[in-house]
Amino acid sequence: MSTTTIDTPNTDAARATTKAMLCEGNEAAALAVALARPDMVAVYPITPQTSLVEKLASLIAEGRMDADIVDAEGEHSVLSVLQGGALAGARTYTATCGPGLAFMFEPYLRTSGMRLPLVMTIVTRDGITPQSVWGGHQDAMTVRESGWIQMYCETVQEVLDTTVMAFKLAEHHDVMLPVNVCLDGNYLSYGASRIELPEQAEVDAFMGAKDVNWHVALDPQRPMAVDPLTGGSGGNGPETFARYRRGQCRGMQSALRVITEIHEEWGQRFGHHFAPLVEEYRLDDAEYAIMTLGSMTGAAKDAIDEARAAGEKVGLIKIKTFSPFPVAALKHALRSVRALGVVDRSVAFRWNCGPMFQETLGVLYRLGRHIPAQSFIGGLAGADLTTAIFHRVIDETRALLTRPASDEPVWLNAKD
Repeated sequence: MSTTTIDTPNTDAARATTKAMLCEGNEAAALAVALARPDMVAVYPITPQTSLVEKLASLIAEGRMDADIVDAEGEHSVLSVLQGGALAGARTYTATCGPGLAFMFEPYLRTSGMRLPLVMTIVTRDGITPQSVWGGHQDAMTVRESGWIQMYCETVQEVLDTTVMAFKLAEHHDVMLPVNVCLDGNYLSYGASRIELPEQAEVDAFMGAKDVNWHVALDPQRPMAVDPLTGGSGGNGPETFARYRRGQCRGMQSALRVITEIHEEWGQRFGHHFAPLVEEYRLDDAEYAIMTLGSMTGAAKDAIDEARAAGEKVGLIKIKTFSPFPVAALKHALRSVRALGVVDRSVAFRWNCGPMFQETLGVLYRLGRHIPAQSFIGGLAGADLTTAIFHRVIDETRALLTRPASDEPVWLNAKD
């Protein structure tokens, strides 16, 4: 669903003109992909991603997007096809979620290992079983150590802008890693809001010349082996394998800088400014803070504003880039707070907490001072995280100023 309304001159960058429209998150992702001009798209529909790939197919069929589309027989084939396309020099894209992400796990691992700059939207949904087709972060969090960059979006506008930026990030010579743009199933995928769509010429200028496979290419004039058997205990195997892994890690760490640079350039061109790694919201004099990820952040900010109006010194930290984990930026955000509540929309089963909370514990250790922190788990399988729920999170986090945190997570939508 979309209705064009007005052309909006951008006040931050005189060159940029945007078109205002009403748009769902899935449609925004598809429109962003079209703006990035991929050469190949491979898709397989799965709830709640389906309307995204339907929109892509429609754009291609109508001639509004010049790309080859492959309707593969399953997600494993989807990603395998795109690996070949990337190796041949194509800019490539797909989208999936839940069981589809699980089905493509083998080529998913190989994509990052081969340093292929593919972009994939994960329209996040909770895991099975129990059977669920509703939103949650369990699918994306389950693959967080697979070598892909992951960025999570709060709004429909952020979905559009981040998707375009993801292509430039993936193809940067200091990065060369695949990128997941994660948007919350149901709440963002089907949620409609006003967006500003950039002009194609402006996006072309932002993207620059296409340079997808400068490091490895399928070329009959230059035969080469791609992803050969590497490792073992003798010869150059151990050294070579370690060099590959070290290169992936360096690419991940370089991504922290490149993400920041790309967001700054995007903001200058189009006037849309998003925190690239970590957003600090009303933290200047905050004694304690809560941490969020994705679309839940809107309700959390409303609760923070209401608590501030009541005299509470509380702030919010939103994680935008989850992988690589923004350690330095998060240390800066936590520099003055004395207590922290971390709200996850998924579960780290081994640690009996949320995955973001688990990652944050490592940052708290590096701070060099003790901050009591509590894991909150909510919003599973499409459950709503309301302003009232975030007031509970604020209250229980404030209590940590005078008492130790519990080793047990707080289950926000459960009735014990």
